[in-house]
Amino acid sequence: MTKKKVTIAGAGLVGSMLACYMAKRGHDVEVYERRQDMRKIQMSAGKSINLALSVRGWTALERIGMKEAIEEIAIPMYAREIHNIGEEAITQPYGQDGEAIYSVSRGDLNKKLMNKAEETLGPKIFFDHRLLDVDFDKNTCLFQDTNTGEHQIVKSDFIFGTDGAFSGVRNAMVKTPRFNYSQSYLKTAYKELTIPPAEDGSHRITKNVLHIWPRRHFMLIALPNMDGSFTVTLFAPYTGEGGFEGLDNDQAIIDYFNKYFPSAVPHMPTLVQDFYENPTADLVTVKCDPWTYENAMLLGDAAHAVVPFYGQGMNAGFEDCRVLDDMMEKYGDDWEKVFEGYNESRVDDGQAIADLAIENYTEMCDSVADQEFILRKKIEKHLVRELGGRYLPKYETVSFSNRRYSHAIAMGKLQDQLFDQILNLEGIESNWQDEKVLDIVKQWLADHPEYDHA
Repeated sequence: MTKKKVTIAGAGLVGSMLACYMAKRGHDVEVYERRQDMRKIQMSAGKSINLALSVRGWTALERIGMKEAIEEIAIPMYAREIHNIGEEAITQPYGQDGEAIYSVSRGDLNKKLMNKAEETLGPKIFFDHRLLDVDFDKNTCLFQDTNTGEHQIVKSDFIFGTDGAFSGVRNAMVKTPRFNYSQSYLKTAYKELTIPPAEDGSHRITKNVLHIWPRRHFMLIALPNMDGSFTVTLFAPYTGEGGFEGLDNDQAIIDYFNKYFPSAVPHMPTLVQDFYENPTADLVTVKCDPWTYENAMLLGDAAHAVVPFYGQGMNAGFEDCRVLDDMMEKYGDDWEKVFEGYNESRVDDGQAIADLAIENYTEMCDSVADQEFILRKKIEKHLVRELGGRYLPKYETVSFSNRRYSHAIAMGKLQDQLFDQILNLEGIESNWQDEKVLDIVKQWLADHPEYDHA
């Protein structure tokens, strides 16, 4: 490709990865980040939500030579471990034959991507620079140095907005003709807590699983860290049963956790302190269309901020970079087709993963403890084995493949109808391995060949 001047707004996970992709293509890349360099300061805790890295993310990392480096800081989680009150924990494997999603620290991953961008590929990252405005006609960005207050106009061939859910690049696009935009908040908020390492540095609870304490309309989750700790997150409504309202003193906090999450409390010696120190944060979904305007493009949360319940926010953002790279490979210097191809390939998928993420909140809070849901998961794993992967459940399609999110959501709706039929079969609780079930699914695959993954 002909070398172009590229400005990237945002040096988070997606911006840092995009810098690697662009520099690898030979472009002159500059990245502007409003925050300080996280590699030089003590990061504040409380709003990170550990990340779940899956196939889409690994595919994007591998293309820029970062797979092995990130494997060093990632912990495989092979299953959910469900903690119901007064019962033994239940393990629900995620995939087949050792498939896993991987717990990784957002900060550690971001630092490694920044280092890769700067040290290996050469893009320049300018920290403490806030984006004030974008002039799409002139291809310029107006930044302010937050230390000196000075303004700087940066001109480039292309502008990429990877500056998060409240993107400045997207805010400028909102003012352009025929740009569709919406944001919506869940009534659920979240608070980050912690399970520290045991005295010997080991993990206090099962290491290689994602722990869930489901309570119908709210839940606690825990993901393992390399140092033996767990990042714990409480997702709960502001008001109502299990809500944050009234949790404003030590005893109320202790009583709440003893009532709803008694098996977690013994492992959380700093519970009250963490609860006070870490903020209660909102959960927002952002949808917009198109993701491109003139010579500007949105990627990551700037284009499709999603709630974290499918563990796909980062993976989707990384996939944006990989798909854009596919378009550059396909169309070379025909940037109009690069932009058109990216927009046509990604917008529907961004809308789909946003809907899937909200849908999965119900699954994590409620369904994982439901006997019918557990039976369906058992039958689906049996079907995958017996049919040689021709039948692929929605979760596995999202987490363990690079098939489009829009494909997964459309397929999932039809699979729900399929299982309405299967779960209504007489005696299915004991006859779920019966040939009749296989015959029904084979006929379903014949009727819907687009979802036969042979």
